[in-house]
Amino acid sequence: MTSEEAKKKISDLSEELNRHNYNYYVLDNQVISDYQFDLMLQELIDLEKKFPEFVEANSPSQRVGGAITKSFETVVHKFPMLSLSNSYNESELLEFDERVRKSVGNDVEYICELKFDGVAISLSYENGQLKKAVTRGDGTKGDDVTLNIRTIKSIPLQLSGNFPDFFEIRGEIYYPHASFNKLNQDRLEEGMQLFANPRNAASGTLKMQNSAEVARRKLDCFLYYLSSDDDITDNHYDSLTLAKSWGFRISTYMVKCHHMNEVFEFIKDWNVDRRSLPFDIDGIVIKVNDFKQQRVLGFTAKSPRWAIAYKFKADEAKTKLVSIDFQVGRTGVVTPVANLESVLLAGTVVKRATLHNADVIQQLGLHHHDTVIVEKGGEIIPKITSVASDLRLPDSEPVEFIQCCPECGTTLIRNEGESAWICPNAYTCPPQIKGKIEHFISRKAMNIESLGEGKVEILFDNKLVSNIADLYDLKYSDLLGLEKVFAIEDAENPMIIKERKVSFREKTAENIIQSLENSKNVPFNRVLFALGIRFVGETVAKKIVEAYPTLDKLLLAKKEELLEVDEIGDRIADSLLEFFSNQDNISVIQRLKDFGIQFEQESTIKRISATLEGKSIVVSGVFANFSRDQLKEIIEQHGGNNVSSISAKTDFIVAGENMGPAKREKALKLGVPIITEEEFIKRIT
Repeated sequence: MTSEEAKKKISDLSEELNRHNYNYYVLDNQVISDYQFDLMLQELIDLEKKFPEFVEANSPSQRVGGAITKSFETVVHKFPMLSLSNSYNESELLEFDERVRKSVGNDVEYICELKFDGVAISLSYENGQLKKAVTRGDGTKGDDVTLNIRTIKSIPLQLSGNFPDFFEIRGEIYYPHASFNKLNQDRLEEGMQLFANPRNAASGTLKMQNSAEVARRKLDCFLYYLSSDDDITDNHYDSLTLAKSWGFRISTYMVKCHHMNEVFEFIKDWNVDRRSLPFDIDGIVIKVNDFKQQRVLGFTAKSPRWAIAYKFKADEAKTKLVSIDFQVGRTGVVTPVANLESVLLAGTVVKRATLHNADVIQQLGLHHHDTVIVEKGGEIIPKITSVASDLRLPDSEPVEFIQCCPECGTTLIRNEGESAWICPNAYTCPPQIKGKIEHFISRKAMNIESLGEGKVEILFDNKLVSNIADLYDLKYSDLLGLEKVFAIEDAENPMIIKERKVSFREKTAENIIQSLENSKNVPFNRVLFALGIRFVGETVAKKIVEAYPTLDKLLLAKKEELLEVDEIGDRIADSLLEFFSNQDNISVIQRLKDFGIQFEQESTIKRISATLEGKSIVVSGVFANFSRDQLKEIIEQHGGNNVSSISAKTDFIVAGENMGPAKREKALKLGVPIITEEEFIKRIT
């Protein structure tokens, strides 16, 4: 393929992928299958690797992330991002309406929109291309999070239609419930503290340094206000309709209202219907539609006079604390869960609420049998927000966090700098054993089918498995006929307890044995993840295997060598060393190797040349044409070694914008050459 042919093909693929993203994420109209889309995207990525001179910052390939941002540049907003005044009752809205009509007359049209519970963002577009994404910050200036925003697929990188040369559009980054629940489930499996609500999780995700991790978390965005030096239309509603035609995801949940009664009706409807939405809202925004009237009304120092937010009251209920269970996860983390007198909250019966950890119990000042306030406003998991101490029984004792494991009796420990109490008995504590096996067989790990729904517990109870290696000793005859009756809550009425029998029938037993055999082909990075090493998730496991493609090499690695691996810090390095220093773990791994489990992985990097053979190279900063991961792959393609820390053995540094000052200072001190992205490309071409 010639250079010109590649350029055209890259352009055509980019245009088509952008169109499919728009169809799927904005119009909710999937035209091609995920598989077809992935093939097309991979074709684009492969072409861009071969012809890096044609890679654009807003290429669809950049949505997968990979760039690392050590610090977020502060940017001054061209148009200030002011916050809205809040109201909590109808009388405050009537006062707002009266002020508006007093200034502009009685011919007023309002636009009512949902108030999304997320993180405000301002997107700048020049000539139809996304140039910058900035958080609200203090309203005058915010943080540049463009690299992370590019990974959100509902945000267009390239517009279509008749748009202005420059404009800004404001919106809200949020977590869909499905993405948030998945995030917390993954964190639970890793023994990490759960996010309290989607809003906080979205805010934290936007400021993550690794854009590839942001891409995996599947944030979403609604846009709701257009700002420009020139009048694009004469009213807010039409401006959003126009923005939608350019490719933006604009909420359909908005209406025009001419009277406050219509506003109140919209608020009343959504106060109920918000519970059926796949994302969180915390109120309704009311805006004057006409731009001329907006200009007449103007602004206060903090907020526009032409808009106001009506805030919904968080769903909460008062109930009594019955008892506290302490649950042990697969990594030994002990989580307190409050058992409550049943109470109806946000349309569901709530009987339990998370207490997260010992610090939360202490902060609440929780006593046994307290009357507590449980909230589910913006929360997926109900939580206790406060205690009605005036209703406390006079002889009530404070709740104390347990000192010993409730399952095996081992004394709990608490590592410095961590909030969790942990049972250190990882090898004989029943819930840890079962949890490790359940993690090992999970879809993203070894993907052993037909072993869910309580079957691991049945195997454990029958003393057929006590660790992950025991799974491969299982025979068809061991499984056939095993069964257990479980007590479960009725899905529609949690007050009703039903029985469910779980059995190993012929087909189930066959599927398990076959799936165990198939798992012997699972690649090393997934095997490493499946081992359940604390803090080693999917992404970290991939990074480790890229650096150490065989288990034997990984076992020989010292801490300072592990710290050179991308994304590996002290906590992960210590966890790896502790895990592999335990003889029980080594014995289990040896058995897995004997069964044929993969502990080696061939490099997927295709060697192009030996130009960088034997050279140790550090990649630092943000680059115009490549993500950091792409540069690292190019280094390996030409025989070089990627290292993350600078030493006297480092041959040179490829530096982009925002290279860390500490790294630059160390490089200068050691005399390590620093070259630009362009200079690096010249070296290999």
